[in-house]
Amino acid sequence: MEIGIVGLPYAGKTTIFSTLLKHKSMDQAGARQAAERGVVKVPDERLNKLTTMFNPKKQVNTTIEYVKVAGLEEDGGQSQGLTSKFLNNLKNVDALMVVIRDFENEFYPHPMNRVDPPADIEYINGEFLISDLIVVEKRVEKLDKMVMKTQNEQDKRELAVMHRLKEQLDMEKPLRELNFSENESNILRTYQFITLKPIVYVINIAENKIAESAQIEAELSRFKTPQCSIITLSAEIEKEISELSEEDSTIFMEDLGIKEPALSKLIRASYELLGLISFFTVGDDECRSWTIRKGNNAQKAAGVIHSDLEKGFIRAETASYDDLMANGSLAACKDKGVLRLEGKEYLVKDGDILNIRFNV
Repeated sequence: MEIGIVGLPYAGKTTIFSTLLKHKSMDQAGARQAAERGVVKVPDERLNKLTTMFNPKKQVNTTIEYVKVAGLEEDGGQSQGLTSKFLNNLKNVDALMVVIRDFENEFYPHPMNRVDPPADIEYINGEFLISDLIVVEKRVEKLDKMVMKTQNEQDKRELAVMHRLKEQLDMEKPLRELNFSENESNILRTYQFITLKPIVYVINIAENKIAESAQIEAELSRFKTPQCSIITLSAEIEKEISELSEEDSTIFMEDLGIKEPALSKLIRASYELLGLISFFTVGDDECRSWTIRKGNNAQKAAGVIHSDLEKGFIRAETASYDDLMANGSLAACKDKGVLRLEGKEYLVKDGDILNIRFNV
C-alpha cells in the first residue's frame, strides 16, 4: 500500500515525511524532482496489548509506504501543469496525502504570497482535474477514430466510459465521486487517473493554532467529500515530539493539550481511507497485524498470511479483540463460547484474532 505525499512548495511535505520516517530527507537541489520512499509502521494499541498478553519473541505491525513527490509547483498564480515525472511518480500510489499550508513564515514565503488553505486546495484540485481531462480528451479523440474504422465493441464500451469521465471532469468534479460498474472498473484499471484516488488533506498549522484544530477542520468540511478526509497538525511540533524520549514527549504533549501525536492519527487515517482493516495472529513466536480490505472473507484473509493457507483452508478459529481482552485468554474465550469456528465465507471484522486451520 502506497500513499503519495504532495503539496505546494514550503507547505511542510519534507518535515512530515522525515518525521514519519524519523530520518532526514534529501535536500540536494537535484532531488527536487525525485520521489523519496519510506515504509512506516501502522500504530495499533490493540497489537501492543496483545503483545503484552502473549509475550512473543517479536511484534510485527502492518505497514504503509509513503512516497514524497516533488513537482507540484506554482509561479505567481499561473499553472505550470503537472510534469510527466510527477505523474509517473504518482502512477502506482493508492491514495494521496495533500499537504496544505496554514502558517506564516517570512523565511519560506508561500509561492503566491498568501496563507489561504481553501484557495490552495482548490488550486491543487484544479491541477489534478486538468491533468485527468487532458488524458480523457486524448483518449476520446483516438477512440472516436478507431470506432469509426473498426466498430469494435470493446472500443465502443471504453469510449462510452470516457465520455462519462469527460462529462464529470467538465463539471470540475473529481472522478472518485462517480460509481462504476464492474466492467467500467476493469476498463479504468489500465489508467491511473489522479482524481480517482482517495485524498487526505493535511492542514499544516502553526503551534498557536493547535487548540483550534477542530474549528479549522469544520471550516474546511466542504472538502470532506466521499473518499476524502481532513486532519490538522503542526509539522514542526510533530517533529519535536518524534525527537523526544517517550517520557519527555508525554510531558510535552500534555503541556500542549495533545493526547497523541497527530502523525499517528494521520497514519491510521491513511489506512482507513483505503477501506482497509486489520486482523491479528497471536502466539509465542510473534503477534502480528495483517491488512485486508473490508468485506474480505476468512479464506482471503488466510491467503494474506500464506498462499498455502488459502489453498488448504478448512476453518478459521476466531475471537474478537474485545472478547479476548474481556476474558483474558483464548482458553477463557473458548469456555465462554466466544472463540468460534468459522467457514471460508465468514466476513472478517476489524480486530478479529484468527487461527487458520488448513490442510495442504
